[in-house]
Amino acid sequence: MSVAIDTTSAGLGSVSLSADDVRQTERVAASVAAASPGLVDDPAWVNAARRGWDELPASLRHALRGFRRDSGPSGTLLLRGLPVRDPALPPTPVVNGSVQREATVPAALLMSIACGLGDPTSFASEKSGALVQDVVPVPGREDFQGNAGSVLLSFHNENAFHPHRPDFVLLICLRADHDGLAGLRTACVRTVLPLLSSGAREVLSSPQFVTAPPPSFDAGGTGDATTPHPVLSGAPDDPDLRVDLAATEPLSPQAADALSELAELFDRTAQTFRLLPQDLVIVDNRVTVHGRTAFQPRYDGRDRWLQRTFVCADLRRSRAWRPGDGHVLAG
Repeated sequence: MSVAIDTTSAGLGSVSLSADDVRQTERVAASVAAASPGLVDDPAWVNAARRGWDELPASLRHALRGFRRDSGPSGTLLLRGLPVRDPALPPTPVVNGSVQREATVPAALLMSIACGLGDPTSFASEKSGALVQDVVPVPGREDFQGNAGSVLLSFHNENAFHPHRPDFVLLICLRADHDGLAGLRTACVRTVLPLLSSGAREVLSSPQFVTAPPPSFDAGGTGDATTPHPVLSGAPDDPDLRVDLAATEPLSPQAADALSELAELFDRTAQTFRLLPQDLVIVDNRVTVHGRTAFQPRYDGRDRWLQRTFVCADLRRSRAWRPGDGHVLAG
């Protein structure tokens, strides 16, 4: 059976599974979730998730491989109708730094897809190095510029400060917010680039910016802000993007003006969509920034609950950062 891939006028890829493919995906995810030792961060279980990728429907794997090669004008792919709805889903966590340690069907699906896009990775100084992390509002951290907050989350490349930041960010929705206000926002450099003035493009391509670690990282574990770096790098006609509007600082008035122009274009061209249970979105972190609209948590056990995993397309490049050739980057 085939997978339907739709593209909106803005270029957002959307994949819908056939009924047969849903059933096959459900069987694979359940099998991976039941694999020994049932612990997400255990290398043996990660290997089971890697084998699970090979058992997913061929048409789904083909679509994901195509996205890995060319993530399109939006750098975002939305998978809808995945078999992860769980009527016995526990209350939404409210503890800061919460993660998914025990294997579940959603975690199995998330990790199997991650293994097809590259290798799942995490950072020792963030969320205790867990490979599957909860994205939930936390009481008392409403104004936090990070996954625990509920105010407007500004546009950013994930972990833009790090030399081995993820190539892809995967977010799976377990529970939507009560009021339907929380929207994932994305903006792609491929859409913004033609709109940038030539002067701004030149400045953004020069090393006139520094980026600090996000507040979600433990203090003292990541060092200071980066050395000066460009926001745009690589091929001039299809550059990589490295910016965090809450953590990237310009080093000159010209750099400040260029960054402001870029931020305005992010807002002007952004796509916003509400993730629903059974949705999984993949963001190409090399060319696309993401954020979130504000919403009002109730802390009643039914708040918005996403889980996320990071992927590196070439794990070898970060070998010196990963003790024991594992999946967790130290420092």
